[in-house]
Amino acid sequence: MSSGTAAPVYSNPLPSGCGTLRSFPDVLMICEFVFGGLVWTLVAATTLPYDYPLVQGWVMFVSIGCFVFTTAFMILYCIGAHGERPTWISLDAFYHCIAAMFYLSASVLQAYATVNMGYTDTGSMYKENIAAVVFAYLATLSYAIHAVFSLGRWKRSS
Repeated sequence: MSSGTAAPVYSNPLPSGCGTLRSFPDVLMICEFVFGGLVWTLVAATTLPYDYPLVQGWVMFVSIGCFVFTTAFMILYCIGAHGERPTWISLDAFYHCIAAMFYLSASVLQAYATVNMGYTDTGSMYKENIAAVVFAYLATLSYAIHAVFSLGRWKRSS
């Protein structure tokens, strides 16, 4: 037999205010923010040979786009703009899955271009591109972990 009171179908698991910076996986937004900013800065500071302009364009598009959207999500969560609407949980999961896929493609392309550049240049530009690859993979890992936990949160909320 069931009791007379039913459990709520939906409870908002998204944090708000300072809780955003203390809850997992939302604390990963800080890592995404820092690593994405480093990728953006390092790629902008270097130039690959003229054979790879589309690679740098894609890496810059992904890193700047994810940097802006992650910043917007962090601010919106901190001010509590999501309220009690369950669509924010779906939006969070969707965004982090897409961001992880985009960053993975950007990381692989940046690594490919850097390896090919290494055969012709051994200077500091090569080292900066290696650092960009490392931080791109760290950003990819942060987005992927956040996506997995966001999908779990989405599954529990439905």
